[in-house]
Amino acid sequence: MKKIFCSLLLVSFCIGKSTLAQEVYQFTKALTITSVHHYGREAIYTDQLAYQYFANTLKAPVAGQTFGTNDSGQTVIWKALEADSLNRFRTREFGGGGTYLYLTYSSDRDRSALLHVKGNSALFFNGEQHTGDPYSSGWLYIPVQVKKGLNEIYLRSFGMVQARLLFPEKPVILNVEDPTMPSIVLNENNKTLQGAVVVINTTAQALKNLNIKSRINGSELNTALPVVPALSIRKVSFALNADGVDQKGQFECSLVLLQNAKPIDEKKVTLEAVGPTEKYSQTFISYIDGSLQYYAVAPQNSSSDNSSHALFLSVHGAGVEAIGQAKAYQSKDWGTLVAATNRRPRGFNWEDWGRLDALEVLQLAKDRFNPDPKRIYLTGHSMGGHGTWFLGATYPDKWAAIAPCAGYPTLKEYGSADGKIPDSSRSQMEQMLLRASNQSDVVKLVSNYKPLGIYILHGDSDKVVSVNYARQMKKQLADFHADLSYYEYPGGEHWYGNESVDWKPLFDFFKWHQKLPDSSLNTIDFITSNPGISPSNRWASVQQQIHPLQYSRIKLNRNKNKRTITGTTENVQLLKLDLSNFGIHTTVTIDLDSLNKISYTTSSDQDSLYLLKQNNQWGITNQPGFEQKGPHRYGTFKEAFNYKMVFVYGTIGSKDENEWSFNKARYDAETWYYRGNGAVDVISDKDYSQSLYKGRNVIIYGNANSNSAYKLLLQSCPIQLERNTVKAGNHIWKGDDLAAYFIWPMKGTNNNSIGVIGGTGLKGMNAATGNQYFAGGSGFPDFMVFSLGMLRTGGNEVKLAGFFDNAWKLSESEMIQNK
Repeated sequence: MKKIFCSLLLVSFCIGKSTLAQEVYQFTKALTITSVHHYGREAIYTDQLAYQYFANTLKAPVAGQTFGTNDSGQTVIWKALEADSLNRFRTREFGGGGTYLYLTYSSDRDRSALLHVKGNSALFFNGEQHTGDPYSSGWLYIPVQVKKGLNEIYLRSFGMVQARLLFPEKPVILNVEDPTMPSIVLNENNKTLQGAVVVINTTAQALKNLNIKSRINGSELNTALPVVPALSIRKVSFALNADGVDQKGQFECSLVLLQNAKPIDEKKVTLEAVGPTEKYSQTFISYIDGSLQYYAVAPQNSSSDNSSHALFLSVHGAGVEAIGQAKAYQSKDWGTLVAATNRRPRGFNWEDWGRLDALEVLQLAKDRFNPDPKRIYLTGHSMGGHGTWFLGATYPDKWAAIAPCAGYPTLKEYGSADGKIPDSSRSQMEQMLLRASNQSDVVKLVSNYKPLGIYILHGDSDKVVSVNYARQMKKQLADFHADLSYYEYPGGEHWYGNESVDWKPLFDFFKWHQKLPDSSLNTIDFITSNPGISPSNRWASVQQQIHPLQYSRIKLNRNKNKRTITGTTENVQLLKLDLSNFGIHTTVTIDLDSLNKISYTTSSDQDSLYLLKQNNQWGITNQPGFEQKGPHRYGTFKEAFNYKMVFVYGTIGSKDENEWSFNKARYDAETWYYRGNGAVDVISDKDYSQSLYKGRNVIIYGNANSNSAYKLLLQSCPIQLERNTVKAGNHIWKGDDLAAYFIWPMKGTNNNSIGVIGGTGLKGMNAATGNQYFAGGSGFPDFMVFSLGMLRTGGNEVKLAGFFDNAWKLSESEMIQNK
């Protein structure tokens, strides 16, 4: 008989003014083990408990029982743990890292519930995996189906954990604890503003025919909503008309959730109306996933002519909201400051989708405020200091100057809850996997800062991000960078007031700098590791590499008088040169790598040239088609989560395979919502069609035998994932415990891709369950094949990993196979 730990607590729990649940079960007793899992910023993860769980060898825990051994071979024993007076389980008392908690709940009947946990990174509820709330945000409520009898929960955790079950009065709930809302800016058009809140579906059926009716200051709007899958959460956007608001202050917006035109829940959210010169939030629909995001604005405080005003992009630190970032600055009389969100206050460390968010907001701000293109600047604090280093090195042609404040340069040295990116002193297999993280290492990209003014600000008493990081970058730059200003704030800790970011000498430094036009910059020294992220600097662009995701470098000199371009390249297969500054009918001589010289006569004043390196010779070539790799679509696996992806779960496999497929898609959608404030369509393979979801990436869960969309989209792929078999070219692996992640270009599209997450059987599918590909900066190659044994022993059980060549073919030289 399994031992049951339970303590019943009935309380009233409210969100705002509306009751979410009248009955709450608070977990106060647990069992715990430590040092049994490792998840980080890499493709390899180990989890001894999950391995036993998926291998069906995990025994029901009892205090004092031996679990097994940890990664270091030490014996691990289950220990009893009681919550403190605030109902917190303090797992650090038992060693902290790699912890699992085991909780149980005994029910007298089947019923729906909301699992509310803070301080965990993921969990199993009766075998179904769900995302966690590692930052203890508190607004994540996971719908679960409680069964009659014993219900078991394994929480993957660290630090302090709180856990409870809430039994809601209503089966469908509007949750307004995590809204994305705009400000009402007076004297602007506020008729079609957009906000977003969460719909919680605790039923076993998908919710269709939903609408939200918004009402503010007497004005109503009705918005149709997407489908919310069974037992799931989804953040949904809606329209609201605030044009009737004509004074500053707080205004309530009533929201009514309707199904088939009948009200099923109602909540209120608050919007703030601000004056035109005050800081405000602006929402927008993101091209990344179609969700509602926001950025914050500190408007220029001058009413003078804005035709040549500056734009400052500020990237915030961990745990900071964009609106809080904007409010830390005094408005400037010579420019507008815009703060992007990184998708969440912690988000993606300004890498991956945080990087895309910054670029998206930058473009929106340029379109809206029309700044002087010579006066665009980048700054940020803490994690945003890292974002400044990273975005500055990755896109050196976008800024006149940058100013990292209290920042760390690279995730290989400084990590957060997801840890650091491991160094490359690993096996060949692990080095192949880590190659996909190369762009994160800005120390290797340091020469990209040459054209930028750089102001480094750091408190000399910073205990959160050591001042040694600033000194490290100063030393790196001092050897070659002539336009560097450095200041250590005496006695300054990590935050020493608004001067930590709004430092007058920093903005004076910005004012002295303008970005030179392309016509004036005749020398380029540029490094990239991924043309899909960062292909170009000014008039030169790395289109394809010889070795994917290794560092490529171009050092070029342009002489318009002599009509020449000379220089060297490293790891460049295809190079694009913009020749527009040479004019029409001009013969240009190009001399690269001391190889053959090329002469080309321009046909227009907007001409460009593609050069292909083959057999140690450079030659003129045509622009490659979209079916080849290029900046439009280059990989890696994580690229499949761009361009409004849709999650497609399989329904043609066995019952267990189909359940895994849906649960995994839902788990990824939950994690995407938590980490990226995102929203994803989760649909069955039967509901997918290329015409209906045109222009969107697809994530397929399962294999060719369990998901009908697989054969529809992946027939030409050289990697085939089937029941009991994985084929990659001439390589074949057999068994039901194999898993795979890979990306493949969608035929007939310019930039859409298919991502595959699946396995050869239930064991292999379970092995693919971990989703640390959503950790900012984590590296995943184009493809990897691994077994369930990876969860137990790590990299030795990765069978194959690597990158497709530029024609999306398998290349033995760009992949590693374990025997």
